[in-house]
Amino acid sequence: MSNTPMAASPLTRAVLEIDEYVSGLGWDQPARLFALVDTARLRAQEPSLAAQLGLADESETAAGLTPIEQDEIPSAKPLDEFLGTIAWPDAVTGCALSVERLMLPPSAEAQVPSGLNEAALTKWVAQHPERQEVRMTVAVLRDGTRDSAVRLREKDSPTEVLTGPDLVPGLAEALAATFAD
Repeated sequence: MSNTPMAASPLTRAVLEIDEYVSGLGWDQPARLFALVDTARLRAQEPSLAAQLGLADESETAAGLTPIEQDEIPSAKPLDEFLGTIAWPDAVTGCALSVERLMLPPSAEAQVPSGLNEAALTKWVAQHPERQEVRMTVAVLRDGTRDSAVRLREKDSPTEVLTGPDLVPGLAEALAATFAD
């Protein structure tokens, strides 16, 4: 968490920690799913796991969330379908997803040809001269709190990461649905 502001909320710190971790793996990565657990609870209930994760110092992580990467997301299944199959145990306080996508600026919306199926639209966006490669890390808590980080490939620097609760609302809603009863 070297570039994470300590004044930020625990959720923002977790999002930035995940962004920094995934950034260290480079671009062109598969989507990655994380469970978010209360660090103090993890330390109390699973001290050996907490020690393995380097969470022995209570002062550094007193009110924090610890991201725990989950198994690889199946590439053959659409992401929205996969998210619909998730049920989290009570010990999981929240979840986060980091995913790379191509995006177009709002000015390109009027240029989108009508009647394209999903595959044709994806190809069209990939060939558009104004496309941007982005990595989005979105996190939600059981209580509905959310935060996200967006990193452009062309400005791949920790100081150029946008954060905010409403940057990727659709993905945040899909993640929040994994906690629905």
